[in-house]
Amino acid sequence: MTAAIAREEVAHLAATTGDPDAAQDAFREAAATYRSSWELAGPTSFGRLVGMLKAAILAGGGIDEARYVEQTLADAQATSPTAAYAQAIAALALDDDRRAGEWAGLMRGASPAFVRTATAIAALAGRDPAAYQAVLAEIVEDFAARDAHLTGVPIADTALMLEVLAGPRGLQAGLDGPLMPRLHPSDDFPRPANAPGAS
Repeated sequence: MTAAIAREEVAHLAATTGDPDAAQDAFREAAATYRSSWELAGPTSFGRLVGMLKAAILAGGGIDEARYVEQTLADAQATSPTAAYAQAIAALALDDDRRAGEWAGLMRGASPAFVRTATAIAALAGRDPAAYQAVLAEIVEDFAARDAHLTGVPIADTALMLEVLAGPRGLQAGLDGPLMPRLHPSDDFPRPANAPGAS
């Protein structure tokens, strides 16, 4: 787990300093390390599945990892908010908005920051641009209030992952700032002329 988080930190710092190729490589490595960590840690360490899927999405993938999450948790009594988080992200990555919304509803009851993430997932699943933009701004405030890069990585990467998943739904908020890197050389989470929420 420590190694996976370290690779995620390397990835995020590479992205914020303008090296998207190195960032994507490190996110891929982080995803693989999170998966190894999950397979070593036992059946209740659902945060490792969240980390794996989040890193894979930020590396430009996530479909294989989303299927792995669904298959891994299909027969498990995975009712914790963190397990629901993994399932909700997997459903979004697989373009199953109905199930994503259902899983987001099971993420409630955790920390306020975690609940805001659940609200953002529900807004994406419901194709609600106003709700998504409002809660994503709150998520950014969560990590902007933290100390620079490393201690803000988990929440910053959450916002980045949500923006990646929002893109195909036409809901990107077009966030900008020192913790919102360009993951691709020509990709600044573009603000399309048709505005977030338009088809």
